[in-house]
Amino acid sequence: MAEPNTTDTAPAPVLLKVDDLHVTIGGGATEAVHGVSFEVRRGEAIGIVGESGSGKTLVCRSVLGVLAPGCAVSGGSIDLDGTQLVGLPRRAWDQLRGTGIAAVFQDPASYLNPSYPVGRQVAEQLRVKLGASRRDARTTAVQLLASMGLHDPERVYRQYPHELSGGMLQRVVLAIAVCGDPALLIADEATTALDVTIQAEVLDLLASLRAERGLSIIAVSHDLAVIAELCDRVLVFYAGELVEAGPTAEVLLAPRHPYTEALLQVASVGSWERRTLAVIDGQPPPVGATIAGCRFADRCAFATTECRTSPVPLTDQPDGRSVRCLRVEEIALQGTGAAAGAGVA
Repeated sequence: MAEPNTTDTAPAPVLLKVDDLHVTIGGGATEAVHGVSFEVRRGEAIGIVGESGSGKTLVCRSVLGVLAPGCAVSGGSIDLDGTQLVGLPRRAWDQLRGTGIAAVFQDPASYLNPSYPVGRQVAEQLRVKLGASRRDARTTAVQLLASMGLHDPERVYRQYPHELSGGMLQRVVLAIAVCGDPALLIADEATTALDVTIQAEVLDLLASLRAERGLSIIAVSHDLAVIAELCDRVLVFYAGELVEAGPTAEVLLAPRHPYTEALLQVASVGSWERRTLAVIDGQPPPVGATIAGCRFADRCAFATTECRTSPVPLTDQPDGRSVRCLRVEEIALQGTGAAAGAGVA
């Protein structure tokens, strides 16, 4: 896991501030993200984890301004280095993406045009975003491909997407993402579907880009090992809410919220001898469900009547974490192995 800078006593300035973000889907009929708030400092890498449908990608796409039709930010604010992103005009977004903020996603081939060589697509970004000449764009594109660890970048420049492996394509997409020197990179499942060797190489590349460029990173992943390797802090999402946040090592080694403990249980390989696999009993609440209390209560072994009937705020803890749990001081999560009623399938 990347270590935070300890040479300076003052923390780095805040680059991104998301405050009380609400996102609706279905043309505004259903709220899927409920009042999410967090910050990302310059040069910091944070991870976002949670089950499918927990709101991770909706939050990231809100920050990028690329929510799908029918989805919208219905409340809150998103500030990127002094620029308010909610309600930003399209022309301003076109200028910001690629220079202030960029992203890479799962399945890089789907984000490249199969009809053009990959180098030409990198060069096109340089010409559009930075105004480079055709010759300079080609020279810089080759240099970028080389800096991404691609061997024989001149040859790669001329190749088409179908001629490259998944790992090579992700490096090409990363070259496109960082060519405008953005301050923030969102990596949404960027290492998913890559074999473990290539995954490690991409993680090393992200860490190098962060160190060399002072890049801030938001990494979304189902793989807790990826988050542990790359990120300083981790945000745990459940049913559209932020339920725990804190330094990555502390959260993963000693979770304070029952859902975080449950995630760690199911992330293990289970018992090979018994052919068992840990699971979280039950299902998340339907998107848009009206819930008076804790959204995790029906799956939590420690829930009380108060948990189900009273609003549960996200509270700051003495150790610097934030946790959304009424019984956080009562429950000794570390080592229980049963914190969310985790069952065995």
